[in-house]
Amino acid sequence: MIGRRGMVVRRRPVMRAAAIGGTFAVGRSMGRRAEAQSNAEADQDQRLSDVEAQQAQAQQAAPAQAGPGPLVMDQLNQLTTMHQQGALTDEEFSAAKAKILGS
Repeated sequence: MIGRRGMVVRRRPVMRAAAIGGTFAVGRSMGRRAEAQSNAEADQDQRLSDVEAQQAQAQQAAPAQAGPGPLVMDQLNQLTTMHQQGALTDEEFSAAKAKILGS
């Protein structure tokens, strides 16, 4: 490019500075975005951990509230059948039932 005095003016240093400065600005911006994304991911991981912990507690509490399971019901039905057939006395039936129910 020719300047006011008729001399050739070189623009490369200015362009180089603009390119370097632009890269630097983009680098800071990218760094901020990466940090924000990292913070968001850490927050999301924490929330997921909290939800998983709550679900684990709910699953531990659920069996106690659910009552006897299928295996217990099968055992009680078998005891009842044996009691009705006369294979177990009333005392034996009551003791076995208490043992199965855990009381």
